[in-house]
Amino acid sequence: MPNLLIELFSEEIPARMQAKAADDLRKMVTDGLVDAGLTYAGAAAFATPRRLTLSIDDLLAESKPVREERKGPATSAPEKALEGFLRSTGLTKDQLEIRDVKKGQAYFAVIEKPGRKAADVIAEVLENTVRNFPWPKSMRWGAGPLRWVRPLHSIICLLTTDDGSEVVELDIDGIKSGKTTRGHRFLSSGEISVNNFDDYESKLKQARVVLRADERADHIWHDATNMAFAAGLEVVEDKGLLAEVSGLVEWPVVLMGSIDDQFLGLPPEVLQTSMKEHQKFFSVRNPKTGRIEKFITVANNETADNGATILAGNQKVLSARLSDALFFWNNDLRTVERNGFEAMGAPLANVTFHNKLGSQAERIARIAALASKVAPVVGADATEAELAAKVAKCDLSSEMVYEFPELQGIMGRYYAKSASLSDAVADACRDHYSPLGPSDDVPTDPVSVAVALSDKIDTLTGFWAIDEKPTGSKDPFALRRAALGVIRLILENDLTLSLTEYFGAANTDADAADLLSFFHDRLKVFLRDQGIRHDVIDACLAMPGNDDMTLLVKRARALQDFMATEDGENLIQGYKRASNILAQAEEKDGVEYSFGADVKFAEGDEEKALFAALDKAEAEITPAMNAEDFGAAMAAMASLRAPIDGFFDAVQVNSDNEIIRRNRLNLLSRIRTICSSVADISRIEG
Repeated sequence: MPNLLIELFSEEIPARMQAKAADDLRKMVTDGLVDAGLTYAGAAAFATPRRLTLSIDDLLAESKPVREERKGPATSAPEKALEGFLRSTGLTKDQLEIRDVKKGQAYFAVIEKPGRKAADVIAEVLENTVRNFPWPKSMRWGAGPLRWVRPLHSIICLLTTDDGSEVVELDIDGIKSGKTTRGHRFLSSGEISVNNFDDYESKLKQARVVLRADERADHIWHDATNMAFAAGLEVVEDKGLLAEVSGLVEWPVVLMGSIDDQFLGLPPEVLQTSMKEHQKFFSVRNPKTGRIEKFITVANNETADNGATILAGNQKVLSARLSDALFFWNNDLRTVERNGFEAMGAPLANVTFHNKLGSQAERIARIAALASKVAPVVGADATEAELAAKVAKCDLSSEMVYEFPELQGIMGRYYAKSASLSDAVADACRDHYSPLGPSDDVPTDPVSVAVALSDKIDTLTGFWAIDEKPTGSKDPFALRRAALGVIRLILENDLTLSLTEYFGAANTDADAADLLSFFHDRLKVFLRDQGIRHDVIDACLAMPGNDDMTLLVKRARALQDFMATEDGENLIQGYKRASNILAQAEEKDGVEYSFGADVKFAEGDEEKALFAALDKAEAEITPAMNAEDFGAAMAAMASLRAPIDGFFDAVQVNSDNEIIRRNRLNLLSRIRTICSSVADISRIEG
């Protein structure tokens, strides 16, 4: 079975587009081949700055013939219906068959498609792929209509078998397929002729091109960490930057340069951000001092002076960038020294947060007021939490954050420390934005927690009050992320608080019930990701106190554990049996059986045992629930499994004696009431 090699060679593809483009090439080509009847054993796609490559193994040499039968309109149908059917099949009327069907006769089309050679299918699929490739941005060049991310120069399309290789012929706007490519732009010359994928990858490496992105990344990281280690330093890990840089070079050459002494006093985050954003440099840190002292750059060229000229140029540009950063840093420190940190935020009165929610300064005032109310619940000092909220966003007016918005909060901590504010206030400036995502660290210091909660609750209640809620996949104000942040802050700090109470304290115009429902939806997603069943979550959400996230989750986890036991599953069945019998009787009799079960009317041992078991369980469940000891409550409920099973095995509920019948129905009502005091068991499936 033949193997297929495809390469699309062009000018430089932006690094951010390469991984998706390689995957798109693989998917579009393989989907097209399979749709045409050509299956394969495996496919792998690769990208470098100047090429997209696809290797497909064990492709069928020829698609199988296809015979398809399609039922058409009835022979009595209007002529237009027949015409539409003929157009869809590509046949003429005399090629159709007439067959008997249930309600008369109908036309049938028999469409036979002969098998096609792999080369013919590949040429068709690849041309369609190239012409319809989903680049985020593309361009035209020359006189043709073809669009590509950058000018496309050549195409390899090669089928190989044990007998040799065959170029799949195609011509896309004058670009003809072949079996040649080019190596590194500077470190190789001339065309490279290839015979198969292994030959292709090997010859590219000889021509100073590493085809695989992960191999380029490994090489960069290996050389960078070794260089740093030799100097007694360490590279600051940045997987995103590593992936980006490995997409900028075909032959990575790692170089380490120095940072001028005048910049070493800048906060390490400033150095890291400036070097990453502007130069794509890795930061190299002194592990003893935490200072960033050197940088790693990755060149795409080998030079006779071992990169000295490249480093000199990079250091010159870096110094200019860092001079700006140093100027901003010094200016900001002077502002704080002269006027205090809180005064730095004065311009925020003229910055609109949202046209319906006022300025940033008004928002900060709301957050500060809420933080003082939240503080006692989270164990923070109310005055300190209020101060932290007032200054937490002041760095938004700083020159440094204006230049590097991603440093918001981080710079706030430095400025708060320079203003001699407490560590707790300074940390809150940095941490109150967290958590930003599902894997982000959650603040644990009480002041930071108070400000982080208040910030997110103010955002949510504000947008709920003006009816700007997420719809479908649209969430322009990141409200889902804010709600998950509140949930994680509460759960991971084991906080007990009523969300609706703080919704009202933040904004009385917000629909608290609707906002709480939104939180419940986010909590469901959060808990399902942790393996908690959806019906278990629903059973707990239906209970009182469902605006206390910690209480909810403790109940849900205890119920999940209970449901995983044999007693749990069997008790649910017994509960449902009792509930169904009771519901039918109440509907039939037009009364509610909810009280009055008396043991003196019990006739057999099993019935008396159930009375005793219910009394014992209720006596244990009530204090356990009051103490929020859901594990103990579930254990007490589990003890009902055997008595309930024994009752139903031995007792006929609908006795001919009406007094006995009513007593037994009221007994079933006790089962329903006691079990439902733990969770809404009716919502459990099965």
